[in-house]
Amino acid sequence: MALKLLFLLAFVSAARADSHCTAHGGVCTDYRYTTCKGGYLQHLCNGDSNRQCCISCDDACQANEVYWSGSDDSCTYAGGLCKHDTNYCPGGYVSGMCGGPSYRRCCLQETGAPTITPSPSREFRGVWVATVSNIDWPSSRHLSTEQQKAELITILDRMVELNLNAIVFQVRPAGDAFYDSQLEPWSYYLAGRHGSAPTPFYDPLAFAIEESHRRGIELHAWFNPYRAKTKAAGYSLAPNHMAKRFPQYAYDYGSYIWMDPGAQEVADHTYDVIIDVVRRYDVDGIHFDDYFYPYVSGVDFPDSATYQAYQTSGGTMSKADWRRDNVNRLVRWLNSGIHAEKSHVKFGISPFGIWRSGYPAGIVGFSQYDSLYADPKFWLEQGLVDYLAPQLYWMIDPPQQSYPALLDWWLDQNPLQRHVYTGNYLSRILTDGWPVSELMNQVSLSRDRADRLSLGNIMFSMKPFRDNSDGVVDAFKSQVYTSPALTPAMPWLGSRAPKAPSGVQVAPNSITWSGDSTGDVRVWTLYSQDRDGRLSMVKLLGADTTTTTVDPGTYILKAVDRVGNESSDVIVDVP
Repeated sequence: MALKLLFLLAFVSAARADSHCTAHGGVCTDYRYTTCKGGYLQHLCNGDSNRQCCISCDDACQANEVYWSGSDDSCTYAGGLCKHDTNYCPGGYVSGMCGGPSYRRCCLQETGAPTITPSPSREFRGVWVATVSNIDWPSSRHLSTEQQKAELITILDRMVELNLNAIVFQVRPAGDAFYDSQLEPWSYYLAGRHGSAPTPFYDPLAFAIEESHRRGIELHAWFNPYRAKTKAAGYSLAPNHMAKRFPQYAYDYGSYIWMDPGAQEVADHTYDVIIDVVRRYDVDGIHFDDYFYPYVSGVDFPDSATYQAYQTSGGTMSKADWRRDNVNRLVRWLNSGIHAEKSHVKFGISPFGIWRSGYPAGIVGFSQYDSLYADPKFWLEQGLVDYLAPQLYWMIDPPQQSYPALLDWWLDQNPLQRHVYTGNYLSRILTDGWPVSELMNQVSLSRDRADRLSLGNIMFSMKPFRDNSDGVVDAFKSQVYTSPALTPAMPWLGSRAPKAPSGVQVAPNSITWSGDSTGDVRVWTLYSQDRDGRLSMVKLLGADTTTTTVDPGTYILKAVDRVGNESSDVIVDVP
């Protein structure tokens, strides 16, 4: 009882001490780990000297340097220097850690090279390969089968060069298919004819899976659940398209034809399409992006009849809550159905990066909760996804859409310990002139939070990597993804380790082993071991690989299953 009383007294004392800060409109923070963007620090907080009060810099403050001249501690602690943002800073300004007006920014790149957190041995390194409008692949809807295959091989080989380990491959951009389906028509973006198979015939998804797995790369099949057609696309819908099958639920809205998420027939069809792919193809994951209800187009989405039918049947939710529940029910249903079909297949969603404006405090932007009727916070809290990839498509610095502030908020919404793989806008290098260093530092910030299950990044899209725009491939190879990495294990999907490699034989500069007869192995990993016993990954090899060339030395060979569990070690000495 005495200990409890002492604890309560300490708590009250701390609260009272921090009240001096809140009385000045500030927030107590540890400047070593958070920033006081555009404000100034004062010693008004309880605790050690690292806890300081961050007070916003108003007009009077901006006009008086005395307020904020001593408030650059966060920047200097990180090894940077506060400057006016028009001053030269090799490598770019990477974070707003400085006191005072917003034009003062922290330059962490005085040596001209980003400081990147070292490459881990477990990290999700994904890239979106968009097929809609031929963004990434195929580059044209008029390519031959062999040209399409060659382009896809080029993409996968580039991924190997970059030590990427996951392709998020768009297989259903608009109620269509980049695979052989009995439920939906072939995509217009594949062969230029909606509903027509490629000639000579091949199955792009089956081909992509085979070639990805051969290189040790996971393939996550990317679906858009409700988009039926981009109206600007110049093609007529095939008879078996969902907008033709369910015309009463296909709405002309903005620049799209969009299916009604509140219609059970639409939900049933979407579920059947996705489970069909899980059942027939060896995919590693199922993936959604941010398109649920469509982005607003000045008028309300025309689902009044469906909502009225819900009310007539006794439903009492508001229209907004009903819409969110329609999406939630599909997400819950798919999470259950995917894992019931194949327990190892991962289910991930990449929502818009801001849940609601004002979350966290200071963030201003579009509210997906209120406009897309998507509630990814709920999905993460309920464990309805295996990973969440919020699209943090902003730079590190701007306080209204701060990359680290948003990432920290998402990581705090994860009681069931699912994985968070940040979505990054790589193509801003092409469209907005972002420096490559911005993306490199974003990856580093994600890695710095690995202890909170920030375990990777997905880049949109493949095009800058494919074309080495602004030297992005060279930079990422030399400083970011410097060695191979496994995707993180998901123990809730299965925790039994696979059998260790067998039949291992050694010859000068080579290792050979027996193939996998169980079907459990997804990849083989090969580590080198130095004299002090430290391991570093040398190679990530596809499951059909049974031999590899190496330099002389001591290695450890392991098998890795579809969930990411590694086998026990097989130590190999190569002469």
